[in-house]
Amino acid sequence: MRLLAPAKVNLALHVTGRRADGYHLLDSIVVFADHGDTITLAPSADLSLTVTGPRASGVPTDRRNLIWQAAEAFPPGQGAAITLDKHLPHAGGIGGGSSDAATALRGLSDFWGLPMPDAAAILSLGADVPVCVFGRPARMAGIGEDITPLPDLPPLWIVLVNPGVEVPTGAVFKALDRADNPPLPDLPPSGWPDAPALIDWLCQTRNDLEPPARTQAPEIGQALDRLNARPGCLMARMSGSGATCFALFSEEFPARDAAAALAADQPEWWCVAAPVLGLS
Repeated sequence: MRLLAPAKVNLALHVTGRRADGYHLLDSIVVFADHGDTITLAPSADLSLTVTGPRASGVPTDRRNLIWQAAEAFPPGQGAAITLDKHLPHAGGIGGGSSDAATALRGLSDFWGLPMPDAAAILSLGADVPVCVFGRPARMAGIGEDITPLPDLPPLWIVLVNPGVEVPTGAVFKALDRADNPPLPDLPPSGWPDAPALIDWLCQTRNDLEPPARTQAPEIGQALDRLNARPGCLMARMSGSGATCFALFSEEFPARDAAAALAADQPEWWCVAAPVLGLS
């Protein structure tokens, strides 16, 4: 069984509060790109994890890995040889580890013929794991447990750019000016008829983590400037806690041209273009 663990992109991310236990409350629009890591499952008497791919360096192959923890969320005694082909940047704000864990959960459920672990066990793996298990455009709220499907989105292409820096999530949240920001505006009940309508709505939103992330990694601002300058770019913003940035396009070829041009100009950057998954 071979499965894609797609990049998760926060088109908007509002930090709306902080609980007494320290967890931040979020209100976010999440989509998934048709690009990511790959997980392969093969029969085995025991559980094992092998990591390959261009970004395998430093990825643990034991219980520190969320894939292993996802496997252990099922009843004991199951075996599988799991191979993770790692392509997404580490600490990139696009849910690489969370998407890996979510994909492993779905895949192992089918592979072993077992029901998915309960919602609490899935959330315990991380705030992004429930929405990655959902795997379709969604509004994510609370500490990640409140998932609502989005109304229809128009066809979109997305360019993802990481300027080669890791931004630790904890440091970004710690640098927030305030944690009680306004939530997202109301969603249109019938969705967005076209890309300009979606962009108009997104312009009323923000990523509250972008300003503190940019102070720690000025390269984020450079990536956003480059994306905004590309022909056909509808909007550009940072995803999650950074440092990966995204630009939305309504057509394939300007998106591919943008990714190719940025990769040629900045060979140390990670640049990809892909369609957004699960759209009408």
